[in-house]
Amino acid sequence: MVAISRKDMIQATCKHCKESSELAVNKQDIVDWSAGKYIQDAMPYLSADERELLISGTCGKCWENMFGGCE
Repeated sequence: MVAISRKDMIQATCKHCKESSELAVNKQDIVDWSAGKYIQDAMPYLSADERELLISGTCGKCWENMFGGCE
């Protein structure tokens, strides 16, 4: 498996607490996700919380506060 460096930085802000996060991604992965590829397939290197922040604009802490313990 060849490691591809994540050199592009994107900023995402939680719409609830307004906390901002900077994520290292590959630009092509963002393009692929925008074109319909599942985010977990396009960016498997991001954590579930980071992917959720991109999808819904909700950080992990706020998600847990809203829906905690629902596993």
